[in-house]
Amino acid sequence: MHRPRRLRANENIREMTSETHLSVANLIYPVFICDGTGVEQPIRTLPGQSRLSVDVLVEKISVWKKLGLKNYALFPKIDDAKKDSVATEALNDNGLLPTAIKLIKQKHPDVCLFTDIALDPYSSDGHDGIVKNGEILNDETVQILAKMAVKQASWGADWVCPSDMMDFRVDAIREALDDAGFTKTSILSYTAKYASSFYGPFREALDSAPKAGDKKTYQMDFRNRKEALREMDLDILEGADMVMVKPGLPYLDIVADLKAHSSVPVAVYNVSGEYAMLHFAAQAGALDLEKTMMECMYAFRRAGADVILTYFAPEVAKFLKTL
Repeated sequence: MHRPRRLRANENIREMTSETHLSVANLIYPVFICDGTGVEQPIRTLPGQSRLSVDVLVEKISVWKKLGLKNYALFPKIDDAKKDSVATEALNDNGLLPTAIKLIKQKHPDVCLFTDIALDPYSSDGHDGIVKNGEILNDETVQILAKMAVKQASWGADWVCPSDMMDFRVDAIREALDDAGFTKTSILSYTAKYASSFYGPFREALDSAPKAGDKKTYQMDFRNRKEALREMDLDILEGADMVMVKPGLPYLDIVADLKAHSSVPVAVYNVSGEYAMLHFAAQAGALDLEKTMMECMYAFRRAGADVILTYFAPEVAKFLKTL
């Protein structure tokens, strides 16, 4: 007789036979940066997360590295006065992002930096692409994205991460990087980025919400599944070194699909709304934050994610360190 409970009888057996494993090396910590010195501005809808000036971030990385965290995704909060319709600030060699990359690399040369490729943080329209007569222009946007990638590589980014969902952008970015001599700079493509309602706290953190309309003409329809495989095939063909699904928890089926068919590593973004839900539920006494946090991390890994972008990264690293 088969009794499956024999393999669940005690902790030693459960640890021995567990199918899914999680390491701090699987984590990327998304962090928000802002202008100024000594700045740490708590984000109302992201408990425990803050906008950090570069000097504060550099000091915090010293602490996080002791937990084993060496991968960081940088998201700049750009002042409205610096935004325009063609995201000029995104190419500013003296801007917030290059300042952050250079100082972090100077103080922490052993960390890996992932930088975002999209116009929305720098755009007065709040869209990922150029807006003309209410339409998001694809090819004109891609030209700027390619320039952004070369700039970010020149500033010291290890990975450039197109999150815009324009067609052909991975191809244009790879070609531009190679032509500029940045053949070692990798591309993490937001391959299946859905038009989701789970991005609210992130947009508050960067003040990057669209000023008009929505992002449904370029981000994916959340009713679609097979489309994600088509996007993945195109991104890999165009030169993506890693592909990503965003959001995470409501899209574990998409993570599993991509993992089953991908020839490159698969990442997932445990987005701001997912993070906020757990925190506010825990504050209300509805659940245990640490236990549900770790359950989510293992769910991502079980679904097939090689890499997890999560605001829980320091807490997860602390938990793993106690094991």
